[in-house]
Amino acid sequence: MSVHPVDEKLPALKMATTGLQHVAAMYAGVVAPPLIVGAAIGLTARDLTFLTGACLFTAGLATFLQTLGVWRIGARLPFVNGVTFAGVAPMTAIVAATHDKSDALPVIFGAVIVAGLLGFLAAPFFSKAIRFFPPVVTGTVITLIGVSLLPVAFGWAQGPNPGARDYGSTTNLGLAAATLAIVLLLRRFTRGFVKQVAVLLGLVAGTLVAIPFGATDFTPVADAAVVGFPTPFHFGAPQFQLAAILSMCVVMVVSMTESTADMLALGEIVERPADERTIAAGLRADTLGSALSPLFNGFMCSAFAQNIGLVAMTRIRSRYVVATGGAFLVLMGLCPMAASLIAVVPRPVLGGAGVVLFGSVAASGIQTLAKAGLDKDNNVLIVAVSLAVGMIPITAPEFYHAFPETAKIVLDSGISTGCVAAVVLNLVFNHLGRGARDAREVTHPMEAVPAQPIS
Repeated sequence: MSVHPVDEKLPALKMATTGLQHVAAMYAGVVAPPLIVGAAIGLTARDLTFLTGACLFTAGLATFLQTLGVWRIGARLPFVNGVTFAGVAPMTAIVAATHDKSDALPVIFGAVIVAGLLGFLAAPFFSKAIRFFPPVVTGTVITLIGVSLLPVAFGWAQGPNPGARDYGSTTNLGLAAATLAIVLLLRRFTRGFVKQVAVLLGLVAGTLVAIPFGATDFTPVADAAVVGFPTPFHFGAPQFQLAAILSMCVVMVVSMTESTADMLALGEIVERPADERTIAAGLRADTLGSALSPLFNGFMCSAFAQNIGLVAMTRIRSRYVVATGGAFLVLMGLCPMAASLIAVVPRPVLGGAGVVLFGSVAASGIQTLAKAGLDKDNNVLIVAVSLAVGMIPITAPEFYHAFPETAKIVLDSGISTGCVAAVVLNLVFNHLGRGARDAREVTHPMEAVPAQPIS
């Protein structure tokens, strides 16, 4: 009996290198939220390092839950979990509203615990929305995921600090371009294992190229401790404040929406469609990981869309590879010196590789849209309007500036707004009234729609 590629266990060396490649792809996204929130609080360098290590450690635990699974928890897909960036704005708002900054993290942790537990209870009900995610919806959302992530890569390509004099310099952009070229050349002219780890090799090569330009900083390695453990409640026992809890519950809804879209995208890519049960299990892993994360001083966890691009590009679909990446994250959380090795990779180098990774996600979405029956005017309108709505935060970042901060948590996420627009428009055009009678749209999200004859 053949084993599905998702359940395949690869040789140890290949498992380790490809797992490390997943860590490299998502490292910047994991460490950015604790760095931003920690700076807002005014943490010392030592506490900031501790908070970052804790987020790496909890990301590894959440990834274990998602890939390996326990009972009905975990999608058992090659799905990376880590700190969601959607929580940064409300967490910094909580910090600003907290008079004694030493209470800020306990308040955040208390809110995350409650939001995680409520999300865990809501997961099976939330997953029933899968019938409203046919290819016209999933293809639109997958495309938006890739397009929404591309500005992140472009930002990385310009440098780590927007306020620095060399931000966007020809040197930084040249390093990003060189890394992109290396990855493309490896993908074009190599085969087998080397081709599959092209992104990791591109990151290593790009880092070496950056050394003569002074863009590679080895200080994090020299200053890092060898061993460290995220002591439970290091910053104090959780505190529970209603306003903070409500804001993090909104973030949880956003994260669950994005995770649902990510699971549908990944299921399409690995050729194991995510059904209602899989999505419910995946959301349980997200929410339980979030509820447990504050115990070890971590933040809310969610799926990392950039790693979907890595799966799409390498075609390595084993969930055990991603679980190995989770093991690396745990080790980095326990060994700050090991974590600092990834930090050595210059941001422009990450940006060059990110163009390939995030672009691959958008390309996967276009492939899904090819199955969406775009010969039907209704579906063309759904895609057109949903993409436009989802692009607003990307092309006009200040568009929703007059809205309340709580509303902007949702509105500033193009993935969430585009997803909501696609679902609502699909309901209006293909499920309600005359649309329900006229549409021949299928309800299973991964089943192709039969082509309609042109009258």
